[in-house]
This record gives sequence, C-alpha cells and structure tokens, in this order.
Amino acid sequence: MARDKTVYTCRECGGTSLKWLGQCPHCKAWNTLDESVAEPAAGSGRHRFQALAKSQPVATLAEIEAAHVEHEHTGQAALDRVLGGGLVAGGVVLIGGDPGIGKSTLLLQAADAMSARMKVLYVSGEESGAQLALRARRLGLAGRAVRVLAEIHVEKILATLAAEQPALAVIDSIQTLYTEQLTSAPGSVAQVRECAAQLARVAKASGITVVLVGHVTKEGAIAGPRVLEHIVDTVLYFEGDTHSSFRLVRAIKNRFGAVNEIGVFAMTERGLKGVANPSAIFLSTQGAAVPGACVLVTLEGTRPLLVEVQALVDSGGPSPRRLSVGLDRERLAMLLAVLHRHAGVGCMDQDVFVNAVGGVRIGEPAADLAVLLAITSSLRGRALPRGFIAFGEVGLAGEVRPAPRGQERLKEAAKLGFSVAVVPRANAPKKPIEGLTVHPVERIEQALAAVREA
Repeated sequence: MARDKTVYTCRECGGTSLKWLGQCPHCKAWNTLDESVAEPAAGSGRHRFQALAKSQPVATLAEIEAAHVEHEHTGQAALDRVLGGGLVAGGVVLIGGDPGIGKSTLLLQAADAMSARMKVLYVSGEESGAQLALRARRLGLAGRAVRVLAEIHVEKILATLAAEQPALAVIDSIQTLYTEQLTSAPGSVAQVRECAAQLARVAKASGITVVLVGHVTKEGAIAGPRVLEHIVDTVLYFEGDTHSSFRLVRAIKNRFGAVNEIGVFAMTERGLKGVANPSAIFLSTQGAAVPGACVLVTLEGTRPLLVEVQALVDSGGPSPRRLSVGLDRERLAMLLAVLHRHAGVGCMDQDVFVNAVGGVRIGEPAADLAVLLAITSSLRGRALPRGFIAFGEVGLAGEVRPAPRGQERLKEAAKLGFSVAVVPRANAPKKPIEGLTVHPVERIEQALAAVREA
C-alpha cells in the first residue's frame, strides 16, 4: 500500500516545504513548519479562485462611489465600541481567546439581542444544539428567533446559509470545520485557510455578516495560518485571567474602525456585562496612599484609562531581579539605568518588581514617568500625594517627552477627581483645568522635585 505523501506547511505564511526545516524558507520564521498530508491536485480548482466580490471595471478613486458604512448594534455597548460602532453587513470578524474565557457566551448574548431585529444563524461545530440551549437558559436568554445548526461540513453550512439567508452567521469555531475539497483533518493549516476563504467569499457576495470563533495556541496567538487574520476584516482578542471576573476584548485589526480599542466586561451569573467605568477596576481600592503606587492615564484606542502602577523595591543581594507584569521588562531595565544616571537614584543591589493593577497590559511609552515615580516612592518609603497622576515618555538622556492627546488624558483624570498631575511640558494645558494642578516638567530630575513639592 502506497504511503501518503507528506508536506510541511508554515503556520505563519502558509508556505510549504518537502522536508522539515528549523526556519521557514518563505517568511524566515523559526519552528513554524507542521507536517501534514499533501493535498492532491484539484481538477479545475475554479471554486478556489473566485473573487470575493463582483469584478469591477478599472476606475480612478474619485469616480468610485463609496457609501457610508452602516453599523448594526450588537446589544453590548462595550462590544460595539471595539467593533467601531457595531457589525457591518458583509463583514467578517474573527474573535480568539483562551478556552472558557467567554467567547461563545458573548456571541450567544449578541446573537440573541440581534435576533429581535434580523435573522440570525448560530453554527456550532463544538457543541450540540441541546448544549447551546442549556447555556441560553442559564444566561436567561429567550432564544426564540436564534436559528441553530450543529455542523462542521463547510459545504452543508454554505448550503444552509443560501437557504436561510440570515443577516448574521456565527461560526463556532473555524478550527472544527472541514471541506470535502481537501483530505487533511479539520484544524490543519490547509483546512482552516480554505474554510475561512469560502466563508469570507460568501459573506462578501451575499452581504451576510460572518463572525468566526478561533482557537488560540499556548503562546496566545490564533491557531492556524497567519493568513487567516489577513482574510477577515476585523480581529478581536479576548484577554484576561479565567480566575478573575473581568475580561478585556481588544481590536487588533479593524477595517471599519479604530484599532487597539478595548471593551471591558464583567463575568456574572447572567453572562458578560459591559463595564461603564473601566478605570475603576484598574485603580487600587486602598483608602490611604501607600508607597510605590502611582496612577497614570493611558490610551487604549480612543479611550483614556486610568491605571495604577505599583512598584516594590527591596534588597536583592548580589543578583537583584527585575520583574514586571503588564509592562515591558526590557524597558524597565532601561528606565532603571536612566533613573540612576540622570537622577542619582540607584537600584543596583535592589530587587525591583512592577505591576499594572487589574491585569491590563500597557504597551505605550507614556507609562515611563509613572513607573519611575512609583519605583522612587517605594525605594524611599514615601507615598505620592492623594489624587496624584503622571504620564510621559522618558528618553535615554533623561528628558521627558510628550504623550499623544495629553489634553484628553488630563480632562479624564480631572473628571474622576484627581487633583495633582506631573506631565511633560509640551502636554501642559493652555487653559487651567478646574480642580487639577498641573506641574509641567522637561527632565526626570524636575519630575522628582515636583513630587517633593506637591
């Protein structure tokens, strides 16, 4: 009996190789080649190369009519914010996250809310219809108008879409589907890519909004080929600890709205509920000011959020450790060197631990100043004043650089009752902000002096 021919496919770019290599020869990524059975050559293969939309004649940009994209609300205000206003007809959304974090729960809630205004089809490849019904009862959802299909054969799913003609179709999940055009197992690189392409083709041609649920790898990336994220219009990631009641939904890609928007949800007995004031969960609940805590105003997309940064400096002996949770560890080491070189505050023999409260991840450099002030506060054992905030990027020369949209950050802090702010001079408001005293600084030494005077 002839042995099936195998091929090695890259998870990142989808490129193939006849033998295993440590580095993909196409995209140069390391350790991304997976073994699979080589697919036989298709006959005409015409179905695989159909356009996502009808062919249009060549025209200039000025001649093309571009109507405003209408967004349909999902019934979840926090989810609408992440999507840029809601779901778009013909759009394809991919949402990924850890198992049990709430992807199916959120989509079932949104499907039930939208079924009152439009036809909705929920396709489950992982659960039976009875399991979905039990979940709906547990969440208190009526589910009278939500159509359910338990199927993993993509050709049957496409036939159901053509017969039902729903306005919204939820596919849970893309890794469980398979197409008869390929012989590989469901979840393989080829199957995921082909099934997603067929569903995206139908969405663009018929105007059906398709939401795909994606599994994630142990590194947190969506499983399957990276081309999956290029096929869809919007990519959302569920973040958060399953042991915590709070969840973050972050937009990584969005063709119909801003990227890096976040929605904050609380897991309750009745499902996921949007949090109206997300800054409250990222601030400490301690009544009195304590050393090593500093509040910063960070931007998540278009939303200013107040997040508390906590630092603990303790004697570390000959091999001090630098550990950060929610912030870049390499940047922490750089900031400690700047603090020693330009402000004379040394932590060479100290363990330094930095944490962002609430499990949020801060990627922007505007957190630099707050991190340094929290470290200095912990080292000296002196708490920062109550109602104190700080933000600003710190350069290697010790200068404090401005942060984008500084006025919005200050107004958000004043609205939540903060009274003292240390900010870059370029972010100082032209008009006084009621209830907020602003100390503009240009260097890290000036920031430390301003804290002592506040």
